[in-house]
Amino acid sequence: MTDILNACYFVSPDFTKSAGGTQDVIDPATLNTVGQRAEVTASEIDAALTAVAAAQSKWQATDAKSRAKMLHDLANFIETADLTHCAIVMSREMGKPYPEAIGELANCAPIFRYYAEMARDEAGKVAGTTQIGSLQFAKYEPLGISVHIMPFNFPVLLMCWTVAASLAAGNGCVIKPAEATTLSTLEFMKVFRRLPEGLVACLPGGAEVGKALVASPRTHAVAFTGSVAAGQAVAMAAASKLKPAVIEAGGSDPMIISAHAPIDVAAAGAVTGAFHMSGQVCTSTERLYVVDAVHDAFVAAFKAETARLRIGNGLDKSEIGPLVSKAARDKVERLVADALAKGATLVCGGRVPPSQTTGWFYEPTILTNCTTEMDILHEECFGPVAAIVRVPDFDAAIAGANASEFGLGASIFTTSLEEAHEAHELLEAGMVWINNPMIDNDALPFGGWKNSGIGRELGRMGLETFRRSKMVILDHKPVRQDWWYPYPDDWFLDAGGRKIS
Repeated sequence: MTDILNACYFVSPDFTKSAGGTQDVIDPATLNTVGQRAEVTASEIDAALTAVAAAQSKWQATDAKSRAKMLHDLANFIETADLTHCAIVMSREMGKPYPEAIGELANCAPIFRYYAEMARDEAGKVAGTTQIGSLQFAKYEPLGISVHIMPFNFPVLLMCWTVAASLAAGNGCVIKPAEATTLSTLEFMKVFRRLPEGLVACLPGGAEVGKALVASPRTHAVAFTGSVAAGQAVAMAAASKLKPAVIEAGGSDPMIISAHAPIDVAAAGAVTGAFHMSGQVCTSTERLYVVDAVHDAFVAAFKAETARLRIGNGLDKSEIGPLVSKAARDKVERLVADALAKGATLVCGGRVPPSQTTGWFYEPTILTNCTTEMDILHEECFGPVAAIVRVPDFDAAIAGANASEFGLGASIFTTSLEEAHEAHELLEAGMVWINNPMIDNDALPFGGWKNSGIGRELGRMGLETFRRSKMVILDHKPVRQDWWYPYPDDWFLDAGGRKIS
């Protein structure tokens, strides 16, 4: 493919060849080399931070209306730009079906509009005064430079979620793209040429680059999406520097199919929940708790819906592309083998598709008779596998769904209003979907409970991550206050509790 940004890094508006090492980027569908990504050097990191810091000081001094206009102009460009090449590169890098890649890019513009107006609408709060003649208020200010460490599955959209909030708050941004999707992330960086010079940087590399950015005294906030182990390490590193961090660390999302579920709708929803992007979504449905009364009917419908899916290259007509790497498929195969060895029943899938022996493909897989002894109910699979647990009733389904160290999202299909309300009250997750899994909303907080993370993206909480408050007490007419030093003599008591004359 021509026009690949090989071995480059970005400091707006320029792409520069890195002097560091390079790694091949491999197409997981064909195992062909897509291009080379860079591993930026320490001096390149330092130069980028210098440029972003200089730009941020000017950006912070720009009035909110002007910042908002620039972010709206950026959104306009995203909406009108031809992002086909970026989507194709993304599909080739990590296997995402092309309609999902181009759809991801199309969803980026609204978040810049949302935060442009959110930051302009609320810049602080006036409090009821504690003292007459005093204006007492809080104001918000940017932190400085934010670091954004991104995952491979939604490399651009999730980056925009936090970058838009940070820019709107007045910060500069440094992005560390996922190793597997560096080239498409760099391709998208072209849109940021419309912002002030130096304000956004993209520095490719592995874990060491991320560690250096988090540890640097020149960065001031961290946004991370990835595994639990990596998220914990990033959170601890940020905490050691007292830097705010939003950590989205994945999950093993449950779905409940109640006795009152519409089986045909639930089966179709479960297929999308479990197998969207080959199950490589942080909010993928991995564990299903199906009430006994509808279990067999649901499994039959779920199997039939799954059989309609097409497996193949993301640039072909297919819903199920490859997993991102051999290691990812190896994990899926290990978890399925463990479940089968411990008594699970294979309904469909459970193998490499015979028609796709090149690349890291795996068939959409349904397992029934799953029990708590199986690893698949306790680990994040991150692949196209749905593990079904038969439960006697709604209460048992809730208990099973909550019996996890994860708490990102949870879903239920039911036509019972009582069950719907009890589910969103009882499920231990940061997000609950009723009859429509995996939906997000720019105006509502996205994030998890338990080991699924800390902090929130999107909504007002997503903006607060990237700004700090300052309390201001302003007395417009200076007067000597009666509580200032020195105290009047009659305020003092002797040891016997009597006023001192």
